[in-house]
Amino acid sequence: MSVPIREIMTTTPIRLAADTSVVGAAQVMRDYNIGDVIVEKDGKFCGIATDRDIVVRAIAEGRDGNTTLESVCSKDVASLSANSTDEDAVRLMREKSIRRLPVVDNGKVIGIVSLGDLAIAKDPGSVLGDISAARPNV
Repeated sequence: MSVPIREIMTTTPIRLAADTSVVGAAQVMRDYNIGDVIVEKDGKFCGIATDRDIVVRAIAEGRDGNTTLESVCSKDVASLSANSTDEDAVRLMREKSIRRLPVVDNGKVIGIVSLGDLAIAKDPGSVLGDISAARPNV
């Protein structure tokens, strides 16, 4: 049975301005124990930046810590609508080989759903569901 994505998604994704430095973004990710942030430019959704984007597109390339999120974030981002289901999310994650999907309504990001969120909702007894539901180890 399908579950509405609204019941699974995180409704308060962290949003950072496109001109935020990768160091600043990494510190926010550390502080909130998250692996991604929504990137906005002029108040509009511009992309998503993950901890992996920072490592691969900034640090591994020898870029300065002041490099902006806009220059390392993924801009052509697959997303879900507010009317999507958990099955839609699983299908899209499989097709695109991704772990996180913004949920967009009328051009605004209203949430984000991760692979861990889906594991908790669909198979909480699985290893991934159990790990995802555990308290952070910080």
